Parts: sequence; structure tokens; C-alpha cells
Amino acid sequence: MPEHSNNIRPQIGVFDLGMIVISLVIGIGIFRTPAIVARQAGTQEIFFSAWIAGGVVSLLGALVFAEIGSRHHFPGGFYKLISTAFHPLYSFMINWVIVLTYGAGMAGVALIGSEYINPLLPDSLHSQTGIQGTAVVTLLFFYTINMLGIKSGSRTQNLLSTLKILMMLVLCTGIFYSQPVKLILAPKPLPQTNNWLTAFGASLIAVFYTFGGYQQTLNFGADIKDPVRNTPRGIFLGIFLILGLYLALNYTYFNVLGFDGLKNSNLIAADTARVLFGPWGEIFFSVAIFVSVLGFINATMLSLPRVYYALADDNILPPIFKKVNSKTQVQEFALTFLIVTTLISLLMLDTFEQIVNYVMSVDSIALASAAATIFVFRKQAGKPDLHKGFKMTGYPILPAFFVLFLLTVAVNVIVTDPSSALVGWGLFLGGVPLYFLLQKLGK
Repeated sequence: MPEHSNNIRPQIGVFDLGMIVISLVIGIGIFRTPAIVARQAGTQEIFFSAWIAGGVVSLLGALVFAEIGSRHHFPGGFYKLISTAFHPLYSFMINWVIVLTYGAGMAGVALIGSEYINPLLPDSLHSQTGIQGTAVVTLLFFYTINMLGIKSGSRTQNLLSTLKILMMLVLCTGIFYSQPVKLILAPKPLPQTNNWLTAFGASLIAVFYTFGGYQQTLNFGADIKDPVRNTPRGIFLGIFLILGLYLALNYTYFNVLGFDGLKNSNLIAADTARVLFGPWGEIFFSVAIFVSVLGFINATMLSLPRVYYALADDNILPPIFKKVNSKTQVQEFALTFLIVTTLISLLMLDTFEQIVNYVMSVDSIALASAAATIFVFRKQAGKPDLHKGFKMTGYPILPAFFVLFLLTVAVNVIVTDPSSALVGWGLFLGGVPLYFLLQKLGK
């Protein structure tokens, strides 16, 4: 199997890839989930331990995916790697759920961003119709940017990610705030547990999902210049910046609001910005959320068409899905298909939001499966392993620990929310008949 398609010319460098990693990981989670983690943890010691542990596990994941991305660089790599190492059917079962939720998630995130930014716009746009209109305009704007070319999309990504980092750094000035505030907030119901291990495990689920997303950089395998060297560098650039920002932000929330404020806040970043910057705090937070949303939307539009490419390459989708404009390097039909399905999902948002919640346990299995390909590829390489690119240290113990951790998270999600997990696994298993149907139609 060729490492690069003849249709795709690499145009993404190390900095471009690092900025894509940042926007795939930092959506709106870090602005909201710390309050959920604090309630699950119950104590500040467990709270910070969970964030540090989540960072360490994510760093292990970065090491695993840096080696995988250095060894194999297919278009739509997240699908292609699992398909190559295991089986196309199994890879499709995982990836069709991911494609479904990422497109729908993009619509949901666009709507959330519009809800934050519209109060700063003229009064006529404050209605629900106005909010939906802003979401539609936002999605169409990034569709246009990405239709201009993959380089245009990655330059836009660099700008948005840089703005996002700067705004998070401004919020992190709260590290130096010397007077924690006593917010008058209604106490939230807390989990009833005296077991620190249970509290730590429950906290870790929300933490880990806030760190998730960097694995999708494998979809850009064929777009990266000198991928053997640059894939690991881009992933590490992104993940180290994220680790620093997340730890600094969480300490800021704690330092400004105190642990009780952390547990009882609905919008933790909004409350922190209000304390630090007064009336301007709410405006600052709204703009920060909107910039973060824009980055996620653009990164998703860059990533998902390459998954369609890989599916079409296996005759599961029609060949038109992998047609690439030789000048712009854009899959024009695939990108148009993505924007149309995303806009349709805006009309069915309640249903799609539920689907996003349902697939949490399947998402962990997907990540574990992608990580486990490292064992297959190392075995295939034989001895001596002549791969000249990045090789992670601690093999096979560290990747085995990472995979085991992911499987534990999947089981934890099933135990804590079995009804949602049941629907998610129903969608996963529903991929079997759909695979054979689409393969038949593709041929």
C-alpha cells in the first residue's frame, strides 16, 4: 500500500500541525469541565491529581501516535491505520460513528459559539433564529476558506490557534491574583462517595475527554511535509502547549474562585473572567469561546474529508469522495458533503447532541484500537527495525499501559451511564450491515 496518494501533495509544516493539534483538543471543554471535575473529585488534592494524571496519560498517547504517524502517513490515517493493522470492517464500525458525531458536533459547537457571541451583536440577532443564522454564516465562511485550498485552511488555523493561546494566557494572569473571591453560588449536588479511588476515576473521565482530539492529526498523514520527522514534532509542539495551558488555567480557576467556587460554578471561565476584568470579563470570555469554536470548526473541516478519502479508497464510499483538486489540494465534493450534512444537523440538533453523548465509550475503544496498531506495525517491521523516524521509549510497557487505561475509561463510561452506552454500542454494531451495503454500492 503506498504511503502517499498521487493525488495529494504535502503542504502542512510542523507549526501548522501543532496549531491543528491545539484546535482539535481545545474546544470549549477547558472553559467548563473543571467545575464538573471539581464536583466529582470532592477535594482539591484529587482535583489536581486528576488533571496531572490526565496530562501524563495524554503525553503517553502523544508518544504512541508520534511513532505511528512517523511510520505510516496515509490520507485519512485514523481509518486507514486500523483498517491496515486489523480489518476494514472493524475500522469502518469505529470510524462511521466518529464521522457521524464529528460532523454533528461541529454543528453543535457552532451553535454554542453563536450563543456566546450574539449578545455582543445588534439586538435583531439575539433571537434563536439570529443565533442559528450566525452559526450558518460561520460554517459557510469556513467552508469557503477551506475550498480555497488546504494551505488557506491551515493558515487560517494558525491565526485562530495563536489568538486562542493568547486569550488563554490573558486569563492565566489570574495565577498572580492574591484575593480569592467568595462567590454567592447555589451549592451543586455532589456525588456520594467516601472512596478516593472512585472519586479519582470519575474525575479522570471528564479530564481525559478534555485532553482528547490530538489523535485525529493522523488524518493529515499525506498532507504533512517530511512526515517521518515532522509528524512527531507537530504533535509534541501541540501537546506540550496544551499541557501548560490546561494546568495554568486550572490553577487560575482555583486561585481566583477557591475550591468551593470551582465546585459550584456553572461557567467557570466566565466567573473567573468577571472577577479578573469586571464588566469586561463577560465580553472577554464570550470572544474567547467564539475564537475557540472557530478553531475547532476549521480544524474539523480540514480533517474529516481525509477520512472520507480513506473510505472511498477502500470502495466503501463512491470514488468522487476522494477526488482532489490538483491545484488547491481540496476534496471539493467531500467538503461540500460535510457542510451540507452539518447544516442539516443544525435542524436536528437535539437528536445529534444525544448521539454525541452516546458514543463516549465507543470513542475510547476507537482511540485504544488506533494506539494498539503500534504493536502490529512494530511486529511487521521485524528485527532489526529499520525505521529511521521517531521511536518511543518504554515499548511495549508504556503503550500497553495507555491502551489498558483507555479500555478502563470505556468500561467506566458503561458502568456510570449504561443506557447511553447501550445506544452507542448499538450504533457501533449497526456499522456491520452498513459496511456491506456501502461496499456493494461503492463497487
